[in-house]
Amino acid sequence: FSYTNHTVLGEALEKWPLHLLRSVVPEIAAIICMIDHKLRQEHPNTGLWIIQDDIVHMANLSIYVGSYVNGVAEIHSKILVDDVFNKWYKVFPERFQNKTNGITPRRWFGLCNPELVSMVREKVGADFLKNLDEIGALKGMIDDETVGRFNCIKHQKKEQLCAIIAKHEGVQLNPDFLFDVQVKRLHMYKRQLMNAISIMDIYFRLKEGRLPNFQPTCFIFGAKAAPGYEDAKSVIRYINRLAKLINNDPAVNGKMRVCFVHNYNCSYAEHIIPAADISEQISPAGLEASGTGNMKLMLNGAITLGTLDGANVEIAEEAGAENEYIFGHTVEQINAIKGTYNARKIYDANADLRRALNTLVDGTVPTDDGIRNLFRQLVEGGNDQYFLLLDYESYIKAKLQANRDYADKMTFGRKCLKNVASAAKFSSDRTIRQYAKEIWHIEPTQF
Repeated sequence: FSYTNHTVLGEALEKWPLHLLRSVVPEIAAIICMIDHKLRQEHPNTGLWIIQDDIVHMANLSIYVGSYVNGVAEIHSKILVDDVFNKWYKVFPERFQNKTNGITPRRWFGLCNPELVSMVREKVGADFLKNLDEIGALKGMIDDETVGRFNCIKHQKKEQLCAIIAKHEGVQLNPDFLFDVQVKRLHMYKRQLMNAISIMDIYFRLKEGRLPNFQPTCFIFGAKAAPGYEDAKSVIRYINRLAKLINNDPAVNGKMRVCFVHNYNCSYAEHIIPAADISEQISPAGLEASGTGNMKLMLNGAITLGTLDGANVEIAEEAGAENEYIFGHTVEQINAIKGTYNARKIYDANADLRRALNTLVDGTVPTDDGIRNLFRQLVEGGNDQYFLLLDYESYIKAKLQANRDYADKMTFGRKCLKNVASAAKFSSDRTIRQYAKEIWHIEPTQF
């Protein structure tokens, strides 16, 4: 067996009551008990166990019976070794590896963005979708003519997306706007709420005339929440309500639009991702195992507005940090303040953030118990467990800087193309080759 870990979140590391397993699969429960007994005999006094307090820890079982354990981004694999599975790493260091995730360029470039693929093919050759390493040759070809062509293609993809959103959502977007995109599963750690709060903050500043050079922006969300995840559903309601407020305010109609698309899925993503200018990857450092949406957006020519989390770290390394907008506290900085962090102090000290957060409760948009509870968790309860307030000032500064930079379309387009040209590492072909060689020990001719 080999074990690939995809999350450090405790809620997703499966744990089962032993008595429940015995009632449903008694033979398997008996085998797990035997394996746990063998582990304790082989490695006494190490703190390693599979069953504790009548709870079976499936991740521990996977590590013990597996030949290899891997994370799916360099920073994620480091966190597994240094923190989540540190006791296991000390006993089985040879088992731990990293395999950074990848995406297939055939679907997430060839299928969804044939216009840009055609341009790149002219530059680097016909087979780069089969060997994405060849796209790196584009780095030496990013002249004004190429950037101009890229910008025209991006505008074309925006026009296509605007038509789809008008049809499916009834929302009219302007393809001349900057497209700021956050598309992913709705989870509090992914901090769609921080994005929404920043949009409300920008809305107020625009109304006051404090952002005179703000580049008109479409803020696009796509997400689904788990059926029982009430906080996530409250965020969805809040975003849709602020969208209704902003989209119906003529004072900002030429400056900002907000759209939360219905029934977000991979087919919708194929239209949204090629149209994006900014890719929001804003989880607090240390919680996103990798992400693959960040890779899809990079390959299609969006810059990353993100924390040093998951594959964002490697994206910034590959394309150059100067071609991304990195913000927020690092894993080490967050760990250092966890015991003393006080979100209320930040709320009290930052008037713009306070005003935006108050819209969760003050009636600026229609509210309800779930939305009000978001405010209570962040501010009144001091339970800002995903450090939204901690990272907010850094986030809004980076977001507004990216917006200002968009005024120079050639320079911004050059950043975008450098991302396209630097995406080779994030091909799933590379990922699978590494699994084949370093974990499965098979040659390419065998599959």
